[in-house]
Amino acid sequence: MTTHDEYVSVRYLVDDVQAATDFYTTHLGFTLHSSAVPAFADVVRGRLRLLLSGPASSGARATPKEAAVSGGNRIHLTYDDLDAEIARLHAAGLSFRSDVVSGPGGRQILLADPAGNLIELFEPARRPTTQVRR
Repeated sequence: MTTHDEYVSVRYLVDDVQAATDFYTTHLGFTLHSSAVPAFADVVRGRLRLLLSGPASSGARATPKEAAVSGGNRIHLTYDDLDAEIARLHAAGLSFRSDVVSGPGGRQILLADPAGNLIELFEPARRPTTQVRR
């Protein structure tokens, strides 16, 4: 039995719950937590619980029409080797919504799920180690 405090939950509105479930479990390391396809499913990765709400779900029905668009926000997944992850996802036939962008905090690229919701794949910058003199 799990408590609600074990997960941080994010709701994504999707057109096809099964396609979204397959996408996250096949390509991004999520596992299926529960399913009420075609209305709803939730998948988990670590402490992240991603709520996938289809058009007929209560979550979608409670969302004002002007706010019921995908792609405005994104989840952030961290990887040790971004280039290897990009190569793996390209080999699986997926395409990206951006090029790799580098900054002082690291490198990132955007991927979209089947409904157009964004996923940021991120590799933190490697910090130089400082040696302590004794």
